[in-house]
Amino acid sequence: MRVRSWNINGLRAAMKKGLPEWLASTRPDLVGLQEVRAQADQITDELAALAPWSVHLSCAERKGYSGTALVSRAAPDAVTTSIGDDAMDAEGRVQLARFGRLHVVNVYVPNGNGRERDNSRVPFKLSFQRRLFDVLAPLVKRGERVLVMGDINTAPQAIDLARPKENAKTSGFLPEERDEVARWLAAGWVDTFRAFEPGPGHYSWWSARFGVREKNIGWRIDLALASPALVPFVRAAVIEREVRGSDHAPIGVDLDDAVLR
Repeated sequence: MRVRSWNINGLRAAMKKGLPEWLASTRPDLVGLQEVRAQADQITDELAALAPWSVHLSCAERKGYSGTALVSRAAPDAVTTSIGDDAMDAEGRVQLARFGRLHVVNVYVPNGNGRERDNSRVPFKLSFQRRLFDVLAPLVKRGERVLVMGDINTAPQAIDLARPKENAKTSGFLPEERDEVARWLAAGWVDTFRAFEPGPGHYSWWSARFGVREKNIGWRIDLALASPALVPFVRAAVIEREVRGSDHAPIGVDLDDAVLR
């Protein structure tokens, strides 16, 4: 079972920059998209063009902002878009879906930067992650197979960005942000990419500045986290660095088909 995640930086733009072609060539079973940046009534043509894929949207109340979409070959058995907090739910940042015995969480964690790029949203970001952790805790405790995938907006360790020293005070690499990711890992969640690749130089986001992506001066801020019960079904984890169309690259995992049963 091929599962992918991609911050597409706007669905309307992505449809013109190769999203349909990528779906056709990659042939995933399920894709979580982040930063859709549109209301459903603004993308009727784009949604029609994605047929026959099953598409579930979670749009932000604020137009042109945030939003997630779940694209799959088979419709999920259930989908919810709430984690029980009105302010967080209003930003359309999370989708919790079930496919058989597999629970998939498509998430777009808030950036810690405020409007003045002053790290003023870090408390909201951390509250969001803690809320999601608490929502998922009962599933994990019951031994359910859970995959959390998306733009986490945090590089977990120094190895996960090209210039850690220069970004020590930048949101996405603040100690308190990394500590929150570490808390998930300490609770048994597994960073699937690192389970297969311990080395440096692997990133999923690059600044739009000229030449940065070509020089691979990036950050690994898109993650796929597996609950302990899911880990035995994970067969591979990838970053599709060569895929263009967004400032992020797609990431994902391949799972044993038995994960659904």
